[in-house]
Amino acid sequence: MFKTLTFANPGFLFLLLVIPALVAWYFYRRKRNYADLQVSSIEGFARAGKNFRIYLTYVIYGVRLLTITLLILALARPQTSLSRKDISVEGIDLVIALDVSGSMLAMDFRPDRLEAAKDVAMEFIDGRQDDRIGLVIFSGETFTQCPLTTDHSVLKNLFRDIHSGIIDDGTALGDGLATAVNRLRGSKAVSRVIILLTDGVNNMGSLDPRSAAEIAKLYGIRIYTIGIGTMGQAPYPVQTPFGMQTQMMDVQIDEPLMKEIAKMTDGKYFRATNKDKLRAIYQEIDKMEKSKIDVTEFRKKKEEFLPLVLAAFILMILEGLIRYVILRNIP
Repeated sequence: MFKTLTFANPGFLFLLLVIPALVAWYFYRRKRNYADLQVSSIEGFARAGKNFRIYLTYVIYGVRLLTITLLILALARPQTSLSRKDISVEGIDLVIALDVSGSMLAMDFRPDRLEAAKDVAMEFIDGRQDDRIGLVIFSGETFTQCPLTTDHSVLKNLFRDIHSGIIDDGTALGDGLATAVNRLRGSKAVSRVIILLTDGVNNMGSLDPRSAAEIAKLYGIRIYTIGIGTMGQAPYPVQTPFGMQTQMMDVQIDEPLMKEIAKMTDGKYFRATNKDKLRAIYQEIDKMEKSKIDVTEFRKKKEEFLPLVLAAFILMILEGLIRYVILRNIP
């Protein structure tokens, strides 16, 4: 990497022309301050020599001129530029599309799938402080719970408000995905991502999930799909004439469809069989998204005026010490 020096306010550099004028004025003024005296010989004066404090009067003025020079350079705002630097560009827009159907109340996760999904998603949000994140929920219908925002405290409060039954039951997987795509299609972010989490099979809605994935691919949106649920059977709460009871029911996740959607958009499919596995999946997505937007920045500017200001301040103190301590008896 090579550094180059530039000035943000180069016009101030013209003030440096004042320095030669101040030097000329200093010597002109000193000459006028002394009267002419005619003597027959200066041999006696030559043997006397000069006191070192006489020279310090010149040093004082030199220090003052150097201080002025440093302040002028600081006003011009010097900046160094790195010719090459590897950085991670911020700017991911991400939408979490969350299934809130009745099957998400299954208790193979503690306390249930929905609450576990909410908890882990909020942990994920805490680690993406610079990203805009939105939330779409779907069941038999779909709607945007929170548009893209950097106010993650508001987003997390809206997460906490989610519960099963707030919309008609079912799994409108295609509609939920399409709504998430709609939130991202106008985004100008470097990377646009959807995390689609469901525990079921598409059985409602007006749009086929594959068609929604095609639209996402058209807009350059990447989809990570997560199937949540244990293998085999899981305990589900079921309303009976004797009240709410738990029954073991088959876990049905359309994994071939979820894998196809992810593959179409250069994403990846994950299967979460417990809360720890779900947390690990979000951590993996977090790492992949950070690695996908590594770029090389060829010019990185850094302000350099502060050392000049500090040096000028030190010189002013030095001038004061010389003038009022060492030369206090010299006018």
